[in-house]
Amino acid sequence: MSKYLIVGLGNIGKEYDHTRHNIGFDVADAMAKELGCTFDLSRLALYAKGSFKGRQVHLIKPTTYMNLSGKAIKYWLQQLEIPLENCLVIVDDLALPLCTLRVRGKGSDAGHNGLKSIQEELQTQEYPRLKFGIGNNFPKGKQVDFVLGKWSTDEQIQIDTKMNTAVEIVKSFCTIGLANTMNSFNNK
Repeated sequence: MSKYLIVGLGNIGKEYDHTRHNIGFDVADAMAKELGCTFDLSRLALYAKGSFKGRQVHLIKPTTYMNLSGKAIKYWLQQLEIPLENCLVIVDDLALPLCTLRVRGKGSDAGHNGLKSIQEELQTQEYPRLKFGIGNNFPKGKQVDFVLGKWSTDEQIQIDTKMNTAVEIVKSFCTIGLANTMNSFNNK
């Protein structure tokens, strides 16, 4: 049975719940709900396991905080013996317009501390990722406040509708692979 590791990036703690920076956690939660599994506290992460179309789907939400996400990912890849190409990292992206979804097989960290940590721990930029656009509608010098801020009511409505697509992308990645998923969902 093929195994997949789905990683939602975010920060633990109530103050970070449903903030822009935690969109990866929110997608992981939506995927767990879709699979009918729940997260439990485990080593370096909240962990859930489900299955979809004959594949084992392992979900983690690192408890290391964003800046050390790579430690959790490295541990779980080794622990579960999952190849890196079967790992999908879900991350917020300031450079993408709100609710734009992009699937990539590699890329730089673009200044994102979570991706920077992953790159340092895994010693590569080549790993699949789902970028969830959070926009960049903030005044100069207010980036941290923006990414750690909550969605406006209007934004939340848009996020809720895109969440289904994000879950479909994760399911597609686990069944038809990275290249076909990119062809199916990018530029839509």
